[in-house]
Amino acid sequence: MNNDERLCSIALTLCPGIGHIGAKRLIDAIGSAVDVFGYRKELPERLPGVNSSIITALDCPAAFLRAEREMEFVEKNRLTCLTLRDEAYPSRLRECEDAPIVMFFKGNTDFNRLHVINMVGTRRATEYGKRFCTDFVHDLSVLLPDALIVSGLAYGIDIHAHRAALADNMSTVAVLAHGLDRIYPSVHRKTAVDMLVNGGLLTEFLSETTPDRHNFVSRNRIVAGMCDATIVVESAAKGGSLITADLADGYHRDCFAVPGRVTDAASIGCNRLIRDNKAALVQSAEEFVKTMGWASAEPAAKAAGIQRNLFPELTDEEELVVRILTHQGDLHINALVVEADIPVNRMSALLFELEMKGVVKALVGGVYCLLA
Repeated sequence: MNNDERLCSIALTLCPGIGHIGAKRLIDAIGSAVDVFGYRKELPERLPGVNSSIITALDCPAAFLRAEREMEFVEKNRLTCLTLRDEAYPSRLRECEDAPIVMFFKGNTDFNRLHVINMVGTRRATEYGKRFCTDFVHDLSVLLPDALIVSGLAYGIDIHAHRAALADNMSTVAVLAHGLDRIYPSVHRKTAVDMLVNGGLLTEFLSETTPDRHNFVSRNRIVAGMCDATIVVESAAKGGSLITADLADGYHRDCFAVPGRVTDAASIGCNRLIRDNKAALVQSAEEFVKTMGWASAEPAAKAAGIQRNLFPELTDEEELVVRILTHQGDLHINALVVEADIPVNRMSALLFELEMKGVVKALVGGVYCLLA
């Protein structure tokens, strides 16, 4: 990826009146940020229905001046600038309509590994919530040592999830609500630095951006969108973690909540999520892995159901899915999306067709296996 695409992606975020969704739609339709600006005057022919105000907004020299300053900051501080067209960009997030078209990263990890989860919760964590984080992550490190733990570096559950991951040598990423020229809260600086070795810090915000309140809601969509599942450990009746859970549901991600006593204020939000069927109850890492279908399927489960046709006619995309399942074994639909680089809505249709042809079988938790 050349610097022109990065520069233009940053500039596009700074053009007035376009926004997250508008910027992504332009790039999806035209192909690149460079071409969005290069074909600015021809957009009405290339993208019918585009508003004339968009054409005017793209004529913004000030946006490029600020983008150039940001690129200098990126290079000086050896940050990674990720655009939608970068292979390292979180592929799960790329499928979301409001995904950021450019992000900044400091650290060392793979966002596109097979298992990515986030753990979020109240800033006023109780000993119960802290202990759950420690025990859950420790057990997960045995079951799925290559999993990535994502959170927001905030007080409470967030920071305990990060520290638990570090204690068990698991990769952990903090998604920030400000630029990479600062750490908020500052008391978590040491943890943030420790995360750079195996994990790191990720943000969509330019340097000099302060942690304003509305930025945290924007940050939460990234936390939800880049993961396979959201785990709400503790939450009061209202809170940012409930927003993250709602966003995860909107992105068709799995959502889990840790139950608490009905008298505990820190568990009201979790208990309601479970009561309203907005989240599955989770009590342990083993239970979570089994529910997600990330554990090895029993041979009997594979044998059950329809038999595979001997010579089904498959499309090229269906053949690709079959090859992936042949080489890697049972996979969650999100993992198949990553491996095949096929949008989730298209992948769902392909898997349905393969089921009808007797080639694959759906297991519990969105996992698919190849029938013998």
